[in-house]
Amino acid sequence: MKSSASKFLSLLLALLLLPLPSLAGTVVTSFYPIWLLALNLTAGAPDLQVRNLAAPDTGCLHDYQLQTGDMKTLAEADLFLVNGAGMESYLDLVYDAFPALPVAAASDGIPLLYGLDALEIGEAEEDEEEANAHLWLSAANAARMAENLAAALEAQFPANAPLIQENLAALTQRLSTLDAELKEGLSELPHRQIITFHEAFPYFAAAYDLEVVAVVNREPGETLTPAQLAQLVEVIQDLGLPPLFVEPQYEDLSARTLAAETGTKVYTLDPVVTGPEEDVPLDYYETIMRQNMATLQEALGE
Repeated sequence: MKSSASKFLSLLLALLLLPLPSLAGTVVTSFYPIWLLALNLTAGAPDLQVRNLAAPDTGCLHDYQLQTGDMKTLAEADLFLVNGAGMESYLDLVYDAFPALPVAAASDGIPLLYGLDALEIGEAEEDEEEANAHLWLSAANAARMAENLAAALEAQFPANAPLIQENLAALTQRLSTLDAELKEGLSELPHRQIITFHEAFPYFAAAYDLEVVAVVNREPGETLTPAQLAQLVEVIQDLGLPPLFVEPQYEDLSARTLAAETGTKVYTLDPVVTGPEEDVPLDYYETIMRQNMATLQEALGE
């Protein structure tokens, strides 16, 4: 009897001394918009660490190359969240290097836009056969992207599923409110044509009934040739001087030159691909999108 009790106590002690299974996990995101969504979805989960692969000032990932530090970060990841739709051109390398790493694309199942029904100046970043990957610039798309990311997070970290669902519901409501505000705020503008420097805004234009009539494609820091500037001057004049929209991530000397040549005005639209790295407000996406609405109201309301 004592022997049985002793064995039972020994077994119980051994079980108590076993390490408890850890609920901690590391989520890695590819770049800023996906990081913002993931931060919202995991808010309040102390056991989940969300790390962003590309630096917050990187911008879009069209030509991004994985660094040694990126590979170390991915080696520690339990889940990799990406935009998809061709934004992360390095994904094949990730699949080869980390075959066991779950990868989830926020763009899954969302209708994609191909090509542009607009004049393009400069070398296009995306061929007509390739999808435009800037889906998050429609608030409705951002909500669907959040749903995809939430599903991946719940599958990988089931203990956190109730919290993730609660966060998703709150985020979806906020994005629905934002979408309605943008539609109403941009619905009665007397002008709807815009020229952008970078092809980031087709989803925004489609969602909020704007027309991108021309896109200037160039790499950051790259200036337009004299021939391209002359072509754009003619286009701007023929279209009745629509406003030019640059992005804070890009140098805008060419736009200022065009404004001086034509008399049209230059404004800034932010595609939410950069932002603060520390103490990131969870509503940062909404704040920037509302700023974009105010800019468009000013530019197109005259």
